[in-house]
Amino acid sequence: MIKLGVNVDHIATVREARGISEPDPVAAAAIAELAGAHGITVHLREDRRHIQDRDVEILRQTVKTRLNLEMALTEEMIAIALKIIPDSVTLVPEGRHELTTEGGLDVIQLQRVLKGKIALLQQAGIVVSLFIEPDLDQIRTAHKVGADYIEIHTGTYCDATSRVVKRQQLQRIELAISAAKKLGLGVNAGHGLDYRNVADVVALGGIEELNIGHSIVARAVMVGMDQAVREMLALLKG
Repeated sequence: MIKLGVNVDHIATVREARGISEPDPVAAAAIAELAGAHGITVHLREDRRHIQDRDVEILRQTVKTRLNLEMALTEEMIAIALKIIPDSVTLVPEGRHELTTEGGLDVIQLQRVLKGKIALLQQAGIVVSLFIEPDLDQIRTAHKVGADYIEIHTGTYCDATSRVVKRQQLQRIELAISAAKKLGLGVNAGHGLDYRNVADVVALGGIEELNIGHSIVARAVMVGMDQAVREMLALLKG
């Protein structure tokens, strides 16, 4: 079965909209774990628009499964990761103008700096994943710079409005999974996945974990976090 990493960023988004203390992403993470989630993901953005440093610090103490920290490739974030020591980090591109991460990291362009930073994180015992497009050159470079995992950006597949384009994007993802596996890279995937489109990605096989946030949080508003996580887990079981 594919593992489920639950991203609780948008629990914090609701909290920050009022500038108060609830809802608490730490509490949401605990409920998600009790419902069967295999890991918790948070993105500590440079502008702190949702997850705060306090959240990451407490989650490091309370998460019982695995804590995955999504972050930009900056000196500040590297220092925070080395202080907190999450189980894994996922390096992502980040722009302050964007509503959410809009694409994969350009590993080819950043390979010189990535190699050193990846080694530094790994020396601290942190597993390093790179959030990239399902592009063969990016995958080869991810292997070259020493990443442990890639996380395939599934947003283009999720945003496709025609069956033909969806099929083409699924084929790209499938080729990317195969290429990464041949190089010895672990493969995760995420972005834009929801209760309607996740089944086709699951059916591809070869993916270890899907990181899903917004759709689970949106469902949780209606039915609660426990049920929302259990419903997604049922889909991942096929």
